[in-house]
Amino acid sequence: MKYISRTVWILSLVSMVADIASEMLYPVIPVYLKNIGFSVLLIGILEGVAEATAGLSKGYFGNWSDKAGRRLPFIRLGYFLSAVSKPMMAMIINPVWIFFSRTTDRIGKGLRTAPRDALLSAEATPETKARVFSFHRGWDTLGAVFGPVIALLFLHFYPGELSTLFYIAFIPGIIAVLFTYFIKEKPFIPKVKKSTPGFLSFFSYWKIASPGYRKLLIPLLLFALFNSSDMLLLFNVKEVTGSDNTTLMVYIFFNIVYALASFPMGILADRFNMKSIFSFGLILFSVTYFGMAKAESGIAFYIIFGIYGIYMAATEGISKAWITNMAMKEETGTAVGLFVALQSISLMLASALAGLIWNFYGAGLTFFLSGIMSLIIFLFIMFFIPKPEFNDNDLVK
Repeated sequence: MKYISRTVWILSLVSMVADIASEMLYPVIPVYLKNIGFSVLLIGILEGVAEATAGLSKGYFGNWSDKAGRRLPFIRLGYFLSAVSKPMMAMIINPVWIFFSRTTDRIGKGLRTAPRDALLSAEATPETKARVFSFHRGWDTLGAVFGPVIALLFLHFYPGELSTLFYIAFIPGIIAVLFTYFIKEKPFIPKVKKSTPGFLSFFSYWKIASPGYRKLLIPLLLFALFNSSDMLLLFNVKEVTGSDNTTLMVYIFFNIVYALASFPMGILADRFNMKSIFSFGLILFSVTYFGMAKAESGIAFYIIFGIYGIYMAATEGISKAWITNMAMKEETGTAVGLFVALQSISLMLASALAGLIWNFYGAGLTFFLSGIMSLIIFLFIMFFIPKPEFNDNDLVK
């Protein structure tokens, strides 16, 4: 695999180890917060503020890395902030401190995401971009397999020791930071004079982006508006089966399928084209959500989440690869940053909208509407978005 460079390998390992730290805590954070006195409303506000912070900071730091001509300092600091935020949440039981700790974690994610993706893009050619991004996503997702398993084993032997888990999560988090010191970055000459950008200045990229970038971004963001949090899918599993164990095992199974399918999907996207594989993923999304509206057994949920894992493999890394092929190298951080920032905001709105529909009309209609919208976006992409054939003319501003 000559197209998987040393830098791609290290970034993939960094993401996997960091994700082990995050996913160790993902299933227990809501329980921990309720145990220390947080209401469901306060948890919702906390996560909303954290995600909004992460979303906007992704665009800002992606833009800044373009102007700085460097990616690695942003990546390293981002992983460091996320690592130290883990024990911070257990140090002081105070709502203001918890908000600060959670926001620190999300700023860390915002710091590293776009610069990391820009560095991955620089390590690939347009012809190998999908498999490079998908290779990275596969390893990253392995962390979502190992993390919950480690948490399960620890809580099995030390039930109720939730706060200790936050300190343990610091270990893989800081190991991820140490791995970044093995990366050798080649600085590039910024397109514009080095300067610290305004916090929201990355939004102006829309005006100078290539026509292909703008045209692709529209359906991707429309889809994000109807792609609510996976927590709702897991909540539905818990409601139908009544089993915490089934819910967690289904989540682990989903991540195993996602991790194993990511790289093959990337290879297919490079061999054929990204549009075809991404569109196939949208069909699988619809199948998943239509299935969720009707599923009534544990076996059905395993099948549905297996399909959902293949959907993620066919879309997550490939969408970023597709986006980066629509931008100049010196603007990749801003291009990815704008996409992931708007995507984060859209996903936050999608979760709120899904929650409202669920509350008034039930889970069935919520999932059915998401499935229908996915099919509409599929048709839009098939008929109005051209096949991604990279050429310099598409990048003329």
